[in-house]
Amino acid sequence: MKSVSPKIIVALDHANEQEVLDFLPKLDPKLCHVKIGSILFTHYGPSLIEKIMRRGFKLFLDLKFHDIPQTVAGACRSAAELGVWMVNVHVSGGAAMMSAARDALEIIPTSRRPLLIGVTVLTSLNDDDVQQIGFVDDVATIVNRYAHLAHQAGLDGVVCSAHELSLLRQNLPEDFIFVVPGIRLKSDSIGDQKRIMTPQAAIASGADYLVVGRPITQAKNPQEALLQFLNSECNG
Repeated sequence: MKSVSPKIIVALDHANEQEVLDFLPKLDPKLCHVKIGSILFTHYGPSLIEKIMRRGFKLFLDLKFHDIPQTVAGACRSAAELGVWMVNVHVSGGAAMMSAARDALEIIPTSRRPLLIGVTVLTSLNDDDVQQIGFVDDVATIVNRYAHLAHQAGLDGVVCSAHELSLLRQNLPEDFIFVVPGIRLKSDSIGDQKRIMTPQAAIASGADYLVVGRPITQAKNPQEALLQFLNSECNG
């Protein structure tokens, strides 16, 4: 088990660019990283990424690429050229797609190469949901298979819920990264997440990065809310 304390990635779930830029000064970039997803990126594109990074934040571009290998490889290369810290692809795109993405990033100098992370099963899905879309196995079995496939393809880690972490930590290398969304304090609303866990439990299971959105972005005092999560880490 890793001894380094996990870090917080704040999910910027704001409605528009100005809300993001007004929010960022409320956080200390030394204490967290941030991520943006498809809604903000589709509307504002690379210019928003540049504005966020100019404020000192490392940025996770959470676009979950899933397409034919050549297309995903090109998308990952473009993300790297923007200078983002982390990028992700859907493991369900297959081994060839993930390997192509990895190969595309290998030509980027190490100092500028983003982490490449595979998305296993979204935390908004449970066993009933995955069976409804045609899977026979339960979520835990699918996540375990996907995580090993991502490792074999050369990815740096995976996104998964904390519920699958203990099993994965036992069977994958120590330096394989686990990014864990669906993190909530006991007092928080679960929102549209189904497989959630507290920071303390996620840390105990071996999380490297905890993704936290609304509990921080919608807090009256975001920095204080961030410190709550950081203190939860220390007290976990």
